[in-house]
Amino acid sequence: MTFWLNRNMNKLNWRVIFNMIGYALLALSALMLLPVIVGLLNKEYVPLRAFAKTIVLCMALGLFLSRLKVKRNAYFARDGMIAVGLVWVGVSFFGSLPFYLSGQIPSLIDCFFETVSGFTTTGATILTDIEALSRCLLFWRSFTHWIGGMGVLVFVLAFLPKNNEHTMYIMRAEVPGPTISKLVSRLKTTAMILYGLYMALSVIELIFLLAGGMPLFDALCNTFGTAGTGGFAIYGASIGAYHSVYVDVVITVFMFLFGVNFNMYFFLILRDIRPIFRNEELRWYFGIVFGAIVLVTINILGMYDSVPEAVRYASFQVVSIITTTGYATADFNLWPTLSKMILFFLMVVGACAGSTGGGIKVTRLMIVLKKIKLNIQKLWHPHKVEAIMVDSKIVNKETVDQIMAFFGAWMIIIAAATLIVALDNFDFTTTLTSVYTCLGNVGPGLGLCGPSGSFAMFSGLSKIVLSVCMLLGRLEIYPILIFLFPMFNRQRRLLERRRTDTL
Repeated sequence: MTFWLNRNMNKLNWRVIFNMIGYALLALSALMLLPVIVGLLNKEYVPLRAFAKTIVLCMALGLFLSRLKVKRNAYFARDGMIAVGLVWVGVSFFGSLPFYLSGQIPSLIDCFFETVSGFTTTGATILTDIEALSRCLLFWRSFTHWIGGMGVLVFVLAFLPKNNEHTMYIMRAEVPGPTISKLVSRLKTTAMILYGLYMALSVIELIFLLAGGMPLFDALCNTFGTAGTGGFAIYGASIGAYHSVYVDVVITVFMFLFGVNFNMYFFLILRDIRPIFRNEELRWYFGIVFGAIVLVTINILGMYDSVPEAVRYASFQVVSIITTTGYATADFNLWPTLSKMILFFLMVVGACAGSTGGGIKVTRLMIVLKKIKLNIQKLWHPHKVEAIMVDSKIVNKETVDQIMAFFGAWMIIIAAATLIVALDNFDFTTTLTSVYTCLGNVGPGLGLCGPSGSFAMFSGLSKIVLSVCMLLGRLEIYPILIFLFPMFNRQRRLLERRRTDTL
């Protein structure tokens, strides 16, 4: 009986997977209607034709895949991971077609890179003249951040009438962080609450930006980039193009807020602030941001006319990098080495789990440091039994092992990707930080790919590798690895079969 169960669990439920891909493509075709409206208002007929062709293609394929009859509804962890991996690759490909078919980005690899960067909320760009892009494509480019911020399939789960309990595997694979928990008993309601909070914060930011005199188009695009912590700007000078203290402050505050675990906002709505004050990750997040702002401000003080000005630029860049948004108001490539090293550290750390931010997440860093501390204590007291505690709860061994494996996989991916990108023969800083910033979904790196540069100079091979890094970072490695390396499944199947035979 056990062998039969294991054997059937190992059979991928391809029809359900194709159904999810179909629903995602239908959602994508519907979402593309917004840039179509922008194109109609601006009479941009060439990109409009590109959008029309893409929408028809997505609808046709989406209808076909979503209507496939499902023989069994059972959905397991590997099915969820492969569905998420395939959806993200597929949505990135079809989302890149308007850029390619319009002829405004002639290389398909460049189009794919730009779209992957959008959906994964990375914000790395191959564009050297951003303002030359038509407004409907600029809108779509920024809108991909907002779509990808909370997750493509979380959107599908929130608004599809069809739902079942096994789709928890999809949320585990797509929502950033080491764990994902239901806010309420029903998964569909959880997804709707997450998107409701996401929309509410986005609307509030939009209102604040409009109140500061920002044009509606600019305010929408900048809100999309902030909400998704993506950072695609519509001007070459990024947010610095506005030369506005008010805009800097508003975007800094909202970048910080979108880097917080969305569960905290749910507790606020319930008027239960105790879990917020008890949340250890939130305290670490506040502490890291505050400490980094103080250190960077002191370090760059000599470059600016006053302390408030130094605080303004330090705060914006620190919050932008730790939340992996990637907006800029200053070229931090020109800052002292200490400031650049602090920003590099923040690129790796990232925002809170359960936020729209990237990086390894504050909670993982927290648990790894506690694990190191525990191991050091055991050297002094070998027989002392102690557990890792977070929010006054014991972190189980399986979670700790998964986090340590995640760190190991992260390091291996960085090493492998850096070696491939190094074939382009750019300087060490550019090569290393380009990989880090893509895997961490940050956007700008250091060197040639800094805030005033782009990724246009990389070869096609490097752009593909960096695109894979962006997907690995956004989906936290495993869904894409399972999708890329099916031999892992065969090996696991053999191990499970041997284990079953011994029972």
